[in-house]
Amino acid sequence: MNVLTIKGVSIGEGMPKIIVPLMGKTEEQILNEAEAVKLLNPDIVEWRVDVFEKANDREAVTKMISKLRKSLADELFLFTFRTHKEGGSLKIDESSYLALLESAIQTKDIDLIDIELFTGDAHVKSLVSLAEEYNVYVVMSNHDFEKTPAKDEILSRLRKMQDLGAHIPKMAVMPNDTGDLLTLLDATYTMKTKYADRPIITMSMAATGLISRLSGEIFGSACTFGAGEEASAPGQIPVSELRSVLDILHKNNTRE
Repeated sequence: MNVLTIKGVSIGEGMPKIIVPLMGKTEEQILNEAEAVKLLNPDIVEWRVDVFEKANDREAVTKMISKLRKSLADELFLFTFRTHKEGGSLKIDESSYLALLESAIQTKDIDLIDIELFTGDAHVKSLVSLAEEYNVYVVMSNHDFEKTPAKDEILSRLRKMQDLGAHIPKMAVMPNDTGDLLTLLDATYTMKTKYADRPIITMSMAATGLISRLSGEIFGSACTFGAGEEASAPGQIPVSELRSVLDILHKNNTRE
């Protein structure tokens, strides 16, 4: 699995990189949250645009990107609009979703962008091509809030993301029992050791899946999400607690 280095942050080696989401609704809340999150020393800051009260206003979104870029001058900035069908806060039609992502890429003020796998292959390829033109890295994602697909299906989706040009394939699933957690971890390890030629992100959500957010260095997930002022998905824990456990695992994993 190759390492992806963006602005000095090496994704895919050592401790999983910590992503912290911004979940504010108003401009003031988001900017205040950004300042607070910076104090947590995240590797990547994710703006969850679907939570923003003006998410349907592309001009307001691009202006917000510019303000966040100034605030997050030294942090990697991930732009994410999570659609309602994949657990997001706002319903949006396909054309609006595509236009929003295109506008975000063209600002040149983001480092990474989330593109959902099931947006349609042609649309995904077009967005990936545009992102590469503007030197924006693609986190291609899929979220199942109902269940954990079979191992072969998880691998199929991650490999398809890789084939479609994702710089970082990402998959999040919901476990109904501990067996589902093991399925996700097994799929992650298999992807890492047999198929991945780039960093991947996987997670099993909720309390049952917590261990998957902590053990990425062992099984192969290159990033993990920690809660700043508010969690963006079930099972996220505060960044300070997350970093403490990651550090313990890292030290013991590299010990001879």
